[in-house]
Amino acid sequence: MIDREQVLHVARLARLELDDQEVARMVGELSDVLDHIERIGELDLEGVAPTSHVVEVANALRQDEPRASLPPEVALGAAPEVEAQGFSVPSPQA
Repeated sequence: MIDREQVLHVARLARLELDDQEVARMVGELSDVLDHIERIGELDLEGVAPTSHVVEVANALRQDEPRASLPPEVALGAAPEVEAQGFSVPSPQA
């Protein structure tokens, strides 16, 4: 079970602002997720091969070939701030 303080800690790390109703909802939802993971951990998976997909996937990957990228003015077009042809990101608060 995850508690309110743990939800607030994770929210702060993720820079999320949650109101009291959202915190209460997250306590329930995250607790359910952790309970589910705990139940999965109880399964006997000896001899079960690991999988990356629940269904067989064929030809899912394309060839890794170079191709033209976006021009900087397009890639940065919606950026709130641009610095030295890159995204300007504020430094984290201590």
